[in-house]
Amino acid sequence: MAAQSAAEFVPDTLDIDELAAAAHSCKGCDLYLDATQAVLGAGSATAGLVLVGEQPGDHEDKAGAPFVGPAGRLLDKALLAAHVDRDRVYVTNAVKHFKFTLPERGKRRIHKTPSRTEVVACLPWLFAELMAVQPDVVMLLGATAAKSMMGSAFRITAHRGEVLHLPECDDLTFDPQIVVTAHPSSVLRGRPEDRDEAFDALVSDLRLAAGLLSS
Repeated sequence: MAAQSAAEFVPDTLDIDELAAAAHSCKGCDLYLDATQAVLGAGSATAGLVLVGEQPGDHEDKAGAPFVGPAGRLLDKALLAAHVDRDRVYVTNAVKHFKFTLPERGKRRIHKTPSRTEVVACLPWLFAELMAVQPDVVMLLGATAAKSMMGSAFRITAHRGEVLHLPECDDLTFDPQIVVTAHPSSVLRGRPEDRDEAFDALVSDLRLAAGLLSS
């Protein structure tokens, strides 16, 4: 059985391209067995703002890039509405391999939430990315991303709209400001009559995060 930590597979480098190349050889948890490939982040290596989601989805797993599916398109729309240039941010996920189930009939792979063990196993990759980019602000999209960095008891609803800091963390040598929000996929899954409000809330949170860069 694979060791439940990616630490031994993460190279000692601050080069994003080197990290991305090394991730393809990661066997830190068993998710690599079924996924097409590891998907690290994309965007500016000197970004002041890093967005962290849950995990690659079906589209991302096939393309090898984060946030390129329906949730990514909605995120693009929200960034545009918040006047945030996506090319100047770095987007990634807490977990680097796609976890999914297959229905009894059909071939469509259905997203499955990573376990706490899988999230913790993958954290060395996320910390390595953050150390390479050194952002001023980290925005955590959704419960999995938020709990990965803020602790398993963390609740987005209790802290949305606040500017936070990480619990004591030996893996980072800097202290980014933290903002939390819902994952863009939750806007898509919501009731049609609630989607405009949910989208506006996401845009508002993005504006809060972006505003911290110039404060």
